[in-house]
Amino acid sequence: METGVQAPGAKARGLTTAKKWLVRGALAVVSAYLLFGGTVALAMLSPPDRFGQFMNTVPPALVWGILPGPRMWLWARAGTLKEGDPAPDFTLSSHDHSRQVTLSSHRGDRPVVLVFGSYT
Repeated sequence: METGVQAPGAKARGLTTAKKWLVRGALAVVSAYLLFGGTVALAMLSPPDRFGQFMNTVPPALVWGILPGPRMWLWARAGTLKEGDPAPDFTLSSHDHSRQVTLSSHRGDRPVVLVFGSYT
């Protein structure tokens, strides 16, 4: 005949098992988050074309929504220039593509102002 009485410790064992699975699940989620965050950080440190290839395979909402994407991007692309350092040299085509213009060719001549943006 069933009396409805549990053996001593049965409820405590069930609660302990539930806690163990809860801790395991939490550890799995945290581990996946850290692994994904590390992978994205490594991708951000790579050249822009490789990072673009990486971002083509990952939903942007995961990088910019779940992870601290903007802060990671600023960290990854911080660079080493300090105020007063000379600008790194680069070469670009002129606006009509008739010649190449190198920044260092203007060094010591006249001030050079670089404006980046879209004015369309």
